[in-house]
Amino acid sequence: MLNDPAVASALADFERNQVISRIWSGDHTVWKPDPTEITDRLEWLTVTDFMREQAPMLEAFAKEVKDEGFKHFVLLGMGGSSLGPEVLRQTFGSAPGFPELIVLDSTIPAWIGSVAGAIDPAQTLFLASSKSGSTTELNMFYAYFRDLVEQAVGKENAGRHFIAVTDPGSSLARLGEEQGFRRVFLNPTDLGGRYSVLSYFGLVPAAVIGLDVLKLIDRADRMRAETKPEVPLADNPGAWLGAAMGVLSEKGQDKLTLVTSPAISGFGLWVEQLIAESTGKEGLGIVPIAGEPVESPGNYGKDRFFVYLRLADDDNTQRDAAIKEIEASGQPVVRLDLADAYDLGAEFFRWEMATAVAGSVLGINPFDQPNVQAAKDMTESVLGQFDALGKLTAMEDSTSIDTLLEQASAGDYLVIMAYIPQSSEVDTALDDLRRRVTEQYGIATTMGYGPRFLHSTGQLHKGGPGTGLFLQITAEHVQDLDIPGTPFTFGVLADAQALGDLQALRASGRRAVRVDAGANPERAIREMADELAYPH
Repeated sequence: MLNDPAVASALADFERNQVISRIWSGDHTVWKPDPTEITDRLEWLTVTDFMREQAPMLEAFAKEVKDEGFKHFVLLGMGGSSLGPEVLRQTFGSAPGFPELIVLDSTIPAWIGSVAGAIDPAQTLFLASSKSGSTTELNMFYAYFRDLVEQAVGKENAGRHFIAVTDPGSSLARLGEEQGFRRVFLNPTDLGGRYSVLSYFGLVPAAVIGLDVLKLIDRADRMRAETKPEVPLADNPGAWLGAAMGVLSEKGQDKLTLVTSPAISGFGLWVEQLIAESTGKEGLGIVPIAGEPVESPGNYGKDRFFVYLRLADDDNTQRDAAIKEIEASGQPVVRLDLADAYDLGAEFFRWEMATAVAGSVLGINPFDQPNVQAAKDMTESVLGQFDALGKLTAMEDSTSIDTLLEQASAGDYLVIMAYIPQSSEVDTALDDLRRRVTEQYGIATTMGYGPRFLHSTGQLHKGGPGTGLFLQITAEHVQDLDIPGTPFTFGVLADAQALGDLQALRASGRRAVRVDAGANPERAIREMADELAYPH
């Protein structure tokens, strides 16, 4: 555990005020006097009890899907419904004989086209995943892929290629019933999307790709038992991590930098949303730094808090050496050891509890997302103009990264918002850009693909501390795709989301610029990195 007097003091306060007992009893005053969006968001504490009862049914359903010979399993969703399954996909892959999981959470037409090109709709099962059932992106995904499936197998058979996870009574639940879905899984209602990975939202995909669902639940329950009130606070893994997150953030060390063993690198996608959307509000917030290239200690500012998730038997040589140097430099470091990949089940619960505890330290409600709607409203406004004029409002002229970074000062961080198709080459170019920024300016960096991050870190961007420098990267749509039943294409939708997001950032007083990457995003990003090749 981190040896910090302020953290020890916070734990003592927890003991005096019975904070952990009150969390477990559902006492909303741990966070706010008002119970709104708190008392109906605490089922994550006990949802594994329900899911343990459902495990045999999930295993039988997975066997049904496998026996019918589906080759691909495409999850259509955003944010809390997609990021947990994406971590499981990246970490485990699919067991032999089970369908390959593809997670689609982007409206970029090239991205959607790559998914459509990789599958045979007649041999694909689609999961429509949404708590509310009214998510715009999900509805567009469904319209597009339903049309492809109907062309492949006929209207009367198409419904058997779709399943859903949603809340009872949602529009998606009704759609599944009306359109003959193979199965609709009705999730427990009293938990939010980012706290739902151990519910149907995470465990249905886990089962369908052949994971041992009970083993994930067992690991989560082991961690759950260790966070109960009767456990001494110094030994409570959720309490002390949450205390460290909240206390260090208040001391200015608010850039929680996650370093992981290579095999579990995807975990950052999930924990990034959990922390950013839960704590980034009221001008406060812990800034999660995930996937950032590891640097020498001299390149880091004094605003960091490092957490190292170390998976046993992975190739940890480079990570171990780097963490040793970082710790020797005086930076705060916590190491969390995982025996095997299934320990991610335990980490899901640990970080949920820790984030809830950190919210108590900061005095915020970790279960609402008051600023997420801003970008959605701006997008709807832009699409309304498209309906009226037949074209989108013109985007502002492209600028340069230097224009943004010349405003950087200690404690700031760069936010890269990439409204472009993902590829390994683009990932590498973005990593190089992040590395150059940290080396030249000494600030932390985050990176998210749009519009995925709107349902993840977007809350922090608008509601958190005003220390972000926002770099939006857009690109030409070399190909575009029609959306059945709508007057606009996926390209128009993606551009409207980018424009709406930029407008929402500006309305929140954020420092934000747009760079046009043209038809070759990888090359444009490398040129930006080259601009930073020499000290400023």
